[in-house]
Amino acid sequence: MTVEPDAGHRIDIVVNRHRVRVIHGGITVADTLAALTLVETGNPDVYYFPRADVNMARLERSARTDACPHKGEASYYHLHTEDGRIEDAAWSYEVPLDAVRGIKGYLAFRLGLVDRIDQTS
Repeated sequence: MTVEPDAGHRIDIVVNRHRVRVIHGGITVADTLAALTLVETGNPDVYYFPRADVNMARLERSARTDACPHKGEASYYHLHTEDGRIEDAAWSYEVPLDAVRGIKGYLAFRLGLVDRIDQTS
């Protein structure tokens, strides 16, 4: 997929030097010192977690995909919790576009579907 960049659109991927965690129902789902922060024009910052720092046993691949003209096709994951399944709680770009290839192998979580995404020093 070839995408012509928008003059007013920018994406930066920044190495995050802080501890970042995803917590839901009192359980830590992801905990890393190696997050990436994706800063995109018009969107809130998004933390991307290396898969090695995510409890992948709690995630199940969803049938949902979305195409983003700036990042590629997103694949979604359901999160299994003690209270049931949270639909499409996380996503990743398995084959991201070249401009954001740094997020390959990382997962992000939908703030609003999980209780907390914390960044600490």
